[in-house]
Amino acid sequence: MDSTEVATKPHAVCIPFPAQGHIKATLKFAKLLHHRGFHITFVNTEFNHERFLESLGPNSLDGLPDFQFEAIPDSLPDSDEDATQDVTLLCESVRKQNFLAPFLALLAKLNNDAMSTSSNPPVTCIVSDGGMSTFTITAAEEIGVPIVLFYTIAACSFMGFKQIRAVVEKGLAPLKDESCFTNGYLDTVIDWIPGMRDIRLRDLPTFLQTTNPDDIVFNFSMEVTDRAHEASAVVLHTFDALESDVLDALSSMLPHVYTIGPLQLHLNEIPEHPLKMVGYSLWKEETECLEWLNTKTPNSVVYVNFGSIAVVTLEQLVEFGWGLANSKLPFFWVIRPDLVIGESAILPPEFVAETKERSLIAGWCPQEQVLNHPSVGGFLTHSGWNSTVESLTAGVPMLCWPFFADQQMDCRYTCNEWGIGMEISNDVKRDEVEKLVKELMEGEKGKKMKNKVMEWKKLAEEATGPHGSSSTNLDNLVNQVLLR
Repeated sequence: MDSTEVATKPHAVCIPFPAQGHIKATLKFAKLLHHRGFHITFVNTEFNHERFLESLGPNSLDGLPDFQFEAIPDSLPDSDEDATQDVTLLCESVRKQNFLAPFLALLAKLNNDAMSTSSNPPVTCIVSDGGMSTFTITAAEEIGVPIVLFYTIAACSFMGFKQIRAVVEKGLAPLKDESCFTNGYLDTVIDWIPGMRDIRLRDLPTFLQTTNPDDIVFNFSMEVTDRAHEASAVVLHTFDALESDVLDALSSMLPHVYTIGPLQLHLNEIPEHPLKMVGYSLWKEETECLEWLNTKTPNSVVYVNFGSIAVVTLEQLVEFGWGLANSKLPFFWVIRPDLVIGESAILPPEFVAETKERSLIAGWCPQEQVLNHPSVGGFLTHSGWNSTVESLTAGVPMLCWPFFADQQMDCRYTCNEWGIGMEISNDVKRDEVEKLVKELMEGEKGKKMKNKVMEWKKLAEEATGPHGSSSTNLDNLVNQVLLR
């Protein structure tokens, strides 16, 4: 490629919120843009950049000449832990604009490089995680380029975040006192949200379940959508058929909303992608599980994973464990090193003895390969949005145990609107776990959910097919916004 070609190449700077799920979705989006001819600079925090090098290997972020990784500081105390950073501290750092100066310095460096060398084009657009919008919009204005806000959540959850201010104005949050958690107050029905019905206060982002009006994450949750209308476009990781009512409502509230999901299905269409080997995981993935799954019959294994942030108490871990054990079904369970609050995840020896013939436990795994494995028949999940989309596109029905943030809304829609999941009550009891696991894998309701999830899978594939809604939206986003 000669220097004039490089100079005219569009250059997107992509910056995720610094947590596993956000990084994974944003990196997929960046790979798609790269395939469409963009030069990419992908910006992690220094902490996560180091974790990637640890988990994926020292050369894993070498990238390509036109797909580079950069790192900026997050202003958090140093930590050598192989664990997700404290969400409150991350949100506080974003709110204090700690990221703005280093991000502007990086943009300036990239533009200076473009002037002094022929290998890097100048920055032409920013693709920012919606969670970073409080400073990235400012940065985009400062250097005069379009900015796309990519919300790595469902449209229903995005709408939930957009409504938090209204909930506050109506006096429904913050909560009056602790009794609101136990007296049924959270079951208050919110019937005025456009494009949504039967939503309860407890389904909205959990950050509004605070009694403190100055709570950092509560305020951050309102701020992440405050400036959405100022962006050149808002991008959501969903597809039209899945959330048509909410999307209709959102498109009348915001000028440009593009649904481009599921991202992985677009990437599957690019078999020779030069970035195929660039991984997404901040933890080292244990791939031995795939060989174990090969020994199991189709649709027989329950896969259990609570994502990268959710934590459980030791009691909850044990209840989940015995529920799975008593179901007598084979299961594969991912137990992160930091899954149990404040202690190590030690399961009772009786449990280990009882299940060793039909269970496998790992610290982390390549989730999409697992969900797409023929032997996996059900997924016990925390209802994170990446996990929900991955399960849907793999045709695997779910048991939902939402933990926080947007997961309650994902669970609500998975179970009540899409018919592809069942909810486990918050205080985990082994009998309920056993009953629901059996229903999921062998019961009538499980069969219905399996049929339904196969229908959604087909619609997801249509959306990302040659003339599907997500493919068309991606084309329009590139041509009308990013190449503007």
